Amino acid sequence: MKRRWICLLLPILTIVLELLPYGAVCNFGSPNGAVTRETYSYFSLVPFGYANVGPMITAVLSCIVLVIGVAYCASGKRALLISLLGTTLLAFIFSGLPLLHGVSYYSLVAGMISLSLMLEMIVEVVFLIKINQSDL
Repeated sequence: MKRRWICLLLPILTIVLELLPYGAVCNFGSPNGAVTRETYSYFSLVPFGYANVGPMITAVLSCIVLVIGVAYCASGKRALLISLLGTTLLAFIFSGLPLLHGVSYYSLVAGMISLSLMLEMIVEVVFLIKINQSDL
């Protein structure tokens, strides 16, 4: 039972990283041809308004992952763990969406967010395997 609460550590870390103003990147051009790189929180609407929608969707999905994670930890139901895994997978996919604009739209913090989501999926798969083995 106590081991289930481990599922909350990585989503909390992910949300903390998303709150930092270094994750979402926008590159703005100036009339003289110079490019200015500005970073924002994943929860900021500025990147979303400039068609960098991945960070905002990732942030919302990360919050949903945390809520489903709390529900799973409280109940231990397999169905919640499966929905937690699916939501985490979606968040991971959207976390890589800025790479479609180019590497310059991705930051070190964004990479750490993607890594955290990937590690969370691994933890969830391990829990799912343990649940399936205990059913045998």
